[in-house]
Amino acid sequence: MAHTEDLKDFISGALVVDKPVGMTSHDVVKIIRRGTGIRRAGHTGTLDPRASGVLVALIGPAVRLSQYLSASDKRYQAIVKFGVATDTYDTEGKQVGATKSVDHITEEELQQLLREYEGKIQQVPPAHSAVKINGEKAYEKARRGEEVELAPREIEVYNLELLEWDPPEAVIDVYASSGTYVRSLANDLGNDLGVGAHLVGLRRTKNGQFTLRDAVHLRELADAFEAGDWYKHLIPAAETLADWYTIELTPDQTEMIKYGHRIPAEDNESGWARALSQQGDLIALVECDEDAQEWQPRKVFVTS
Repeated sequence: MAHTEDLKDFISGALVVDKPVGMTSHDVVKIIRRGTGIRRAGHTGTLDPRASGVLVALIGPAVRLSQYLSASDKRYQAIVKFGVATDTYDTEGKQVGATKSVDHITEEELQQLLREYEGKIQQVPPAHSAVKINGEKAYEKARRGEEVELAPREIEVYNLELLEWDPPEAVIDVYASSGTYVRSLANDLGNDLGVGAHLVGLRRTKNGQFTLRDAVHLRELADAFEAGDWYKHLIPAAETLADWYTIELTPDQTEMIKYGHRIPAEDNESGWARALSQQGDLIALVECDEDAQEWQPRKVFVTS
C-alpha cells in the first residue's frame, strides 16, 4: 500500500471534464480527489453551477500550473433571452422592470451590435458575482440589498457570432479573454437594444487549448475511477502548456534547472518557456533574462 502511495506522489497532470449543469466546480474536484486518492487537486477557473462544459482539473504537482491555465482564453455557447432583465443577469434573479416586446429586433441588427462588442472593451462585472469589495464578495452585499458598485475592467472579445436568432432567444458563440462575464455581456446587449436581456443557458466549449473534444463526461470518469483505469484520461503536465515555447534540456541542463541554476539561452529567445527533459517530462517553467541571455527557473516541478 505504501508503494502505491509513493507512486501517487509522482502523478501530475490534468483531467479535462465535461461538467454537468447543477454541480459546482468544487464538487467536481471533490469527486476527483475521492476517485484518484490524491488530495492535491484543483481547477483552473470556476464554471457556474448553472453552466456546463469544459472544466480543467489539475492533480499532483501540476496544481502549480493553475495561475497560467486560469488566464487562458475561454469560449462559450450562450443562450440569451431578450425582453426580460433580471438583477443577477441570469435565471436565478428577480425580474427587473416589465417584459418588453422584441418583435422589432432583426437578425441583422443583432449581428451588427455583436460586432461592436468585439475587441478590447470595458466591462462591469455583475453585482451578484464573487468579485471582492473590501474583502467581501459582491454577491453577499447584493443579497443584503446593499448598493454594489464595481469598477469596469478591461476584457478582450475576440469573436461574437450569432448562431441562431429565434425571438426572444439568441444563441451566441462567445470567444473572449479570461475574466469575461457572459452574464454582463447579455445584460449589456439587452440594455443597448432597449429591451433588457438575461442569460438562460451557458456551455463552455473551450478553455485555453482544451475543447469539448478533449473532455470526458463525469459519469464516464466515475466509471473509470471504479475500474481503476482513470489514468487513460490523464493529460501529462507538459501537455497542458503545449502552446508555450518549448526548450528541450540536456541531462546536464536538467540537473542545473532542478537546483535553480540558470542555463544559456539563444540570441533570439525571450519571454517564458516550458523546459522539458529529453523524455518529455515538464521540469520547470523558465523566463528569459534577455540582458544575460539566460533562462531563469521560475517554477521547478522535478527536484529529485
